[in-house]
Amino acid sequence: MKLYIKQKVFSWADKFNIKDASGRDCYYVEGKVFSFGKKLHIYDSSHREVAYIHEKLFTFMPRYYIELNGQTIEIVKEFTLFKPSFRFEGLPLRLSGDFWEHNYTLSNNGQNIMRLTKQWLTWGDTYELDIAEHADELLCLCVALVVDCVLDAQNSSSVSSNQ
Repeated sequence: MKLYIKQKVFSWADKFNIKDASGRDCYYVEGKVFSFGKKLHIYDSSHREVAYIHEKLFTFMPRYYIELNGQTIEIVKEFTLFKPSFRFEGLPLRLSGDFWEHNYTLSNNGQNIMRLTKQWLTWGDTYELDIAEHADELLCLCVALVVDCVLDAQNSSSVSSNQ
């Protein structure tokens, strides 16, 4: 199954819909405008909050928490030079990617459960999530949002340091 994330370019806050392959809205994401660290609320099509993502500040490497189904999942970006990698504290999940192409693979004990691809030449950030099992849909969406947060923070810091 596939999900698509397309973010609005000119928005004061992170607000966007997640669509399925037929173009139907499945989820809605809304970020906090004035907060320390990234905070994202994920709602289903019935407007119920189904997940919450927040960033831990003042850490050496980016660290995010996903609140999902009464469980907290901690994701930490590992220090690597060219192939981004994320570890999940206490879970057998692994997210690895290709820095230049923005392609990522989420695996569980070595078995791929999601392929995340950033589409090029689009107005705003656009991602395609190819998810193996429907049961992993929400987890995969949250992981993709964390990747986007990390990339956005890296791009923001590189732009501000170049000025």
